Amino acid sequence: MSRAVVGLIAGMALGFAAYFGNFWAFLLVLGLGIVGLLAGRFMEGDLEPGDFVRRRDRQERIRDDRRRARGDWRQ
Repeated sequence: MSRAVVGLIAGMALGFAAYFGNFWAFLLVLGLGIVGLLAGRFMEGDLEPGDFVRRRDRQERIRDDRRRARGDWRQ
């Protein structure tokens, strides 16, 4: 199934939830759609758990702490 068809189905589901339900039904369908999208991306291998977490090395944290202490946040 192409992404355009998936987008069409998601849009129709959101439209039905907004028309026949209320605002909370719309938000529920939207939230479940986002969760389903992320689960599908994980299963296809397009996303990795590390994509949501950014690791910083120790030196970068020390530089940020020094800038914060000086009040200088310009790079």
